This record gives sequence, structure tokens and C-alpha cells, in this order.
Amino acid sequence: MPSEIVLLSGEAEAEHLPAVLKGHNPALSVICVESKADLEAACLDAGPPPDGKRRLIAFCTGIIVPAAVLDAFDGPAYNFHPGPPSYPGAHAASFAIYDGAERFGATAHVMEKSVDSGAIVGVRWFDVPEKARYVELELAAYRELFQLFLELAPHLACDDQPLAPVDEPWGKRKTTKKEFEAMKRITAEMDEDEIKRRWRAFG
Repeated sequence: MPSEIVLLSGEAEAEHLPAVLKGHNPALSVICVESKADLEAACLDAGPPPDGKRRLIAFCTGIIVPAAVLDAFDGPAYNFHPGPPSYPGAHAASFAIYDGAERFGATAHVMEKSVDSGAIVGVRWFDVPEKARYVELELAAYRELFQLFLELAPHLACDDQPLAPVDEPWGKRKTTKKEFEAMKRITAEMDEDEIKRRWRAFG
């Protein structure tokens, strides 16, 4: 049973997710970090707990975990990605809206040195609401991501063994922040339909 979990997330998640984990394992120590510097301090400078049983979980964060941090853990670290396996990378909801995707979701996966490439251990799918904008889709994905966390929390908090992979492949295209910024630009050559499409998807 893990004795310590390092949780990389935002401030809002740090107020709620530790209670979910400790509800399954009251003796568990949850260390919340929000920045790369704090992450490295918790995982590299502080060293492992006496029994060595600790786990790293990232939830809806844009921080790329350094290889040295991943190597500091004996078992797999897990990331909760606010998008389905078909949309690895940044700003998944925006690209899904632009592509006209009919389904979207949330993914939990093993963290590897390459972003959004590790074994997928959990997915929740849902239908994309008609005429949804990217903000609405992001909120829907976040709700599903939290439900996925609730589903996997008992294992994460209480079981030393890795989560079993599920039969879901990653999409081949991994979107980036640079691509997102490029898609936000409107040019004189674009027709009205393209402008509306980009507005819905990228703002």
C-alpha cells in the first residue's frame, strides 16, 4: 500500500483530490505541488519516504514532468489528461471542435518521457454537444476526468501494483500550443464559415 502520493495539479484540485485519496487510505500522505520547482523539490530533493512506497499523479496540468522525476519512482506515474486518446497533446477540446468530432472524453495514462504516449489505464467517453464551443467541451471533459479519478482512486491510494492497461490506442497526431496559437489567427483569405469554425474551436 502506498504511504505517500505526490499530486501535481492546480490549486482547486489540491483542495479536493487529497480527500478522495485519503478517504480510501487514511494513513496516506498526499503532497500537493503546482509548479515544476515544487515538483522537483518534493520528488528529488526530499527523497522517498522510509518505506519507499510512493506514487506520482498529475491531474489536468500543463507542466511536463522531467525525466529525472519519473526515474525517482519505482512504479509508474499517472497523468489524468482532459481529452480522449484520439486527441493527445495540448488543447484537445479545441482541435476536436475544429475537426467536427462527435465523441470526446478523458484519459488516464502512464507518464513517459514523451508526452501523452504511455499505456492508457482508463477512459471515459461522451458525445460532443451540438454546436458546443471549446470552453463547454473543456468543462464537460473536466467533469469526466474527475469521475475517472474517482473510479481509479481506490487502486491509486491502496494498491502498489500498476493499473491494468485498457485496449485504447493513442491518436497519431499530437497537437501543440504552437499549433493552437496559429489556429487562432484570422486572415483575409478565410471565408465566413472558416472564421466561425475557428471562433467556436479556438476563441
